[in-house]
Amino acid sequence: MKLIAGLGNPEPRFELNRHNAGFLTAELLAKKLGTTFRRTLKRAKIASAVVDGEKIIIAKPQTYMNLSGESIAALSDYYKIAPEDILVIVDEVNLPFGKIRLRAGGSAGGHNGMKNIILNLATEDFPRLRIGVGIPGVVDSAHGEMKDYVLSDFSKEEQKTLPEVTGRAAEAALMFCREGIAAAMNSFNGERKEKPDD
Repeated sequence: MKLIAGLGNPEPRFELNRHNAGFLTAELLAKKLGTTFRRTLKRAKIASAVVDGEKIIIAKPQTYMNLSGESIAALSDYYKIAPEDILVIVDEVNLPFGKIRLRAGGSAGGHNGMKNIILNLATEDFPRLRIGVGIPGVVDSAHGEMKDYVLSDFSKEEQKTLPEVTGRAAEAALMFCREGIAAAMNSFNGERKEKPDD
């Protein structure tokens, strides 16, 4: 069994925030697998599906971003899912908008949601899928504070290509389910969707 946890904030006003890239990807993944978030368990909205004979739990923690780990750890305990079988989908300001990057483990990189997951799982050794949301001060100099930046909506221009970005991230999550983190890293980390002059 695998757990795919997309991070975000639950209120409608946060829906298109950069911080909600994980939620948006989790929702698209559920749609691709023909399932919906029908129930709430351990303070998360839950959808489930079967991929190649293995049960997949897709979760959107409803704890708000900074306490995501409380819900994910509770789900891990409930379903008896080891950290290496949990994929966390998260926004990343240190990647250009639209770029995705998978890792098998590592530090929180300053992301408060990830810090809370590491704290509650008591390990850094869980896979994560980071979705680039642009770099404050470079992409949008109007947003000086990190918190303000990640809690701002994707720009109108970004929203036009957001379905392509979350679609690629959902495909990476599916590959993780089917073939593991190494295969997903090999397939998606080398991708460059930016224009040649970027």
